[in-house]
Amino acid sequence: MTDLTTRAFDALTHDSAAEGGLPEDARAAEPANFLRHVAALAASKIADGLINPKLVLSWLLTHLGAGSFLTGLLVPVRESGALLPQILLTPRIEASPIRKWFWAGGAAGQGLSAAGIVAAGLTLEGRTAGVVIVALLGLLALCRSVCSASYKDVLGKTVGKTRRGTATGFAASAASVGVILFALLLLTGIAERYALVIGAITLAAALWLVGAAVMATMDEVPSDATPPEGNPFEQFSALKSDPQLTRFILARSALVGTALAPPYLVLLQPDGALGALGALVLASAIASLLSSFVWGRLSDRSSRRVLIYSGLSGGAALALTAGADVLGWTEAPLVVPGLLFLLMIAYHGVRQGRSTHLVDMAPEDRRASYTAVSNTLVGLVLIVAGTVFAALSSLSVLLVLALFAGFCFLAAWIAAGLEEVQQDADA
Repeated sequence: MTDLTTRAFDALTHDSAAEGGLPEDARAAEPANFLRHVAALAASKIADGLINPKLVLSWLLTHLGAGSFLTGLLVPVRESGALLPQILLTPRIEASPIRKWFWAGGAAGQGLSAAGIVAAGLTLEGRTAGVVIVALLGLLALCRSVCSASYKDVLGKTVGKTRRGTATGFAASAASVGVILFALLLLTGIAERYALVIGAITLAAALWLVGAAVMATMDEVPSDATPPEGNPFEQFSALKSDPQLTRFILARSALVGTALAPPYLVLLQPDGALGALGALVLASAIASLLSSFVWGRLSDRSSRRVLIYSGLSGGAALALTAGADVLGWTEAPLVVPGLLFLLMIAYHGVRQGRSTHLVDMAPEDRRASYTAVSNTLVGLVLIVAGTVFAALSSLSVLLVLALFAGFCFLAAWIAAGLEEVQQDADA
């Protein structure tokens, strides 16, 4: 550990003297591990922004002539593939004394899958390109599920309780800078759009491989682990034994509108999705840059309040969008990007709040199980909600936005009943 590492850790956390629930061995390695988390997660988040299935891959499939059906499969495949397998993966992760290898392997798998998408985008066209890219996205999502199921456990073992939100928030803010540059390139038209998209996905592949290499260097103290026994679906028993987990999942499920709504805002723009590509990426990245670190710091104080504030701000942003549409204001050039910016601030609050709350509320020996149960159930909600709201959008986009707003306000009310899980943290 170098003095520079320690100074950087102290500067970013401001409370490095607090034990944060870590054993002595893990405390000694925490400064370097904290920076490793920031670097690995920032690389992964930049890659996520560059390959964005809702925008970037959708544009690519449209450009290649894959058809609307395959393009429509991108988001459901990505979301369900990343969440649903976790209930089966978690017992294997908990049976391993060292968990960093799961995240590192998952990140490497995402990088190789992204490289395959680049190859398909360069050599294939039409329906064949669409089938191959959707299949590779499914593989990428499966690898992502390994990362998601293992990351919170690795974070909980290597970073103190009052500093976990700071690590993830700083990584998100740092990553947003790279995504902003990509969005600006799309908006300026400095290069042909197809070349920019292929170049961005190539860079995403490389960044995932870099993130895997960084995570492999994590100094992780081995956990007590036993071979998996019984049915993995027995993990759902946690819903009966811990009512707070049930309430948390209900709140998180009601907040899915903050993730599902952006494509519907794009539909409100008069120039269509193609012109909105750079604007949406830029709005999301700037919102992440300005809010993720702040949300992360607030989450370390009270992740419960962050979930409440995120629900209220998300509901307000969506209600404003619905009102602007009724009044005809969405045809003005800057209105929809501005509304997207507000919604993305709420969305990043949801991401920071739910991640920190789950890590801090879960018993140490059941952290991966809590993550798997939560992600599996929310994955099911995303599939059902995505299908239902997509059908409703054919009747009225305004109705969909109003329902999303209502569910966000409901989520804030549900989150108010959560416990303050940071209260027992060291000051």
